[in-house]
Amino acid sequence: MAGMTEKPREYGSIHWLPKEEYDKAIGQFGLQVGGILFVFDLYGLGVFIPQAQEEIKKLAEDFSLRVRGVDKPISLEEVRRRK
Repeated sequence: MAGMTEKPREYGSIHWLPKEEYDKAIGQFGLQVGGILFVFDLYGLGVFIPQAQEEIKKLAEDFSLRVRGVDKPISLEEVRRRK
């Protein structure tokens, strides 16, 4: 996700990956999520998969910050507002 490759000041001493490593990791995560969601394409719902993948990746990013002590809401509504 764009914007998550540069460490914001408010995240303090949390380890932040370089852009290339982050892009690789988020790409791999997205592929795995796509593999799970692929089953919905069998039911004619494939058009919704890319958007669902993006929202899941953004929620995963928020979760990863939260479990490392950043007061970040894990909220689908917030993810959709940030678009």
